[in-house]
Amino acid sequence: MTLLILGLLIFLGVHSVSIVAPGWRDAQVARLGEMGWKGVYTVLSVVGFALLVYGYGQARQAPVVLYTPPVALRHVALVLMLPVFVLLVAAYLPGRIKSAAKHPMLLATKLWATSHLLANGNLADVLLFGGFLAWAVADRISMKRRTQRPLPGAPAGRFNDLIAIVLGLALYGFFVKGGHGWLIGVNLI
Repeated sequence: MTLLILGLLIFLGVHSVSIVAPGWRDAQVARLGEMGWKGVYTVLSVVGFALLVYGYGQARQAPVVLYTPPVALRHVALVLMLPVFVLLVAAYLPGRIKSAAKHPMLLATKLWATSHLLANGNLADVLLFGGFLAWAVADRISMKRRTQRPLPGAPAGRFNDLIAIVLGLALYGFFVKGGHGWLIGVNLI
């Protein structure tokens, strides 16, 4: 559990710099340069992610049950996950979906975390998914108060929404049909 918590603190911590200390972040970019800052950010993100993945896997070996969700909530979780991959793809493809969602990556993160909290009730699940949900909510609230930096992505195009839907649904299908079991070790169906 320690590695999961440490990974969450590092990963979500580095992703929270713009939320809690945007001036400090800008000072680091000025000091290190854009590429230097992105290098530090990337290394910390990868280390944090690796620790949280490994720590989560270890915590699943000796689960601490907080609640046992009804089986029906697994079906609700599958439905809630349907738009997640579409939103993730739409975050990088300017179109109507991105405009309507405003911040599709954060919305996808909130739906992903909520659906997993509905279907899983172990302590490690609550820490992982609850941590990401709290971070996504805090980041969305903070975006109303800070200047947005442009995100990399494809140029605007009239087929971007269609591409996001097709790719997103294909990714969803991959995860439902076995990708989740292959990558995460838990088959969905």
